[in-house]
Amino acid sequence: MQTFLVGGLARRARGAARRARFRAERATAGRQGRSGDAPLAPVHLSLRDSRTLNLALPAPAPPPAAARLLISRGPRRFRVPLAFEAEAALLTATVSLRDAAAGEGGAGPVLGEGVWRLTVETTGADGRVRRQGLAPADVPGPPGPTLPHAPHPRTGTLLRLVRCRGGRAAVQVTRSRPRAELVRFEPRGDGITVHGRMVAARAERRASAVRRRDGLAVPVRPEWDGDRFRFALPLAAMAGAGPGQWVWDFRVGDLPLGRWLTDVRDLPSAFPTPFRLVALEGGGLVRAHPHVTASGAFAVTCLDLGRDLEQKETS
Repeated sequence: MQTFLVGGLARRARGAARRARFRAERATAGRQGRSGDAPLAPVHLSLRDSRTLNLALPAPAPPPAAARLLISRGPRRFRVPLAFEAEAALLTATVSLRDAAAGEGGAGPVLGEGVWRLTVETTGADGRVRRQGLAPADVPGPPGPTLPHAPHPRTGTLLRLVRCRGGRAAVQVTRSRPRAELVRFEPRGDGITVHGRMVAARAERRASAVRRRDGLAVPVRPEWDGDRFRFALPLAAMAGAGPGQWVWDFRVGDLPLGRWLTDVRDLPSAFPTPFRLVALEGGGLVRAHPHVTASGAFAVTCLDLGRDLEQKETS
């Protein structure tokens, strides 16, 4: 118990320190340049799938000899050329932002955790260089089945556009918290197997099914392959823990198991699952409903049909 409390306090302290660092970096990124010019208002500025940055802003008259977008944090700086579209009089760019934690190859800026400043740099025909910030685009997108930002599917890192104190737009990169991520579950006639992986966390020997009503825990035995695991649901122990139908959640170590790295708004509707009848080795019969809740947690509702039938016969 003491170890759990110490671990919880340490996680909260790290979270508070991270939030304070982000506030300080956003204040720095929001400062105006030496010219004191107001940020440029883009026609379009978005971060699609948390990875592809799209920018379109009105071109000055006369058009600049050269223009580029600067993505910077401290001494690090990436330069993205801006194309001039004469018909629409726009400066545009589309660039893939890469997560430093993923270690992936390819073109595009590699962004580590922190707040990255966005600056438009133009060079006039006379050679004069001008730098201005970008304001966030306030045009809301149409409602849809997905959220506007999606975490990286492997590392869980989240990239999103934020508004800084000075009215400037910036890209905030946030590493994932330790998570136990549900990959899939396989229901069969004789059992249900769960597949998952650890994100920003190491493998844990302990795992358990926890009854939502009272916190009763039933151990499960995960098999590990690197950061991936699988285990069979202990349906006999879960259904036999008491009469009635109850909901069970799952934990790997101290981490709840769920579908966390997703941009789906309505998980139960997107991943509907029917009730299953499972025949146990000893001849018992269990009705189980594995599902993902609205919060993303993986849960199983189960009922021992053999015990339920016995109670009806003796009543």
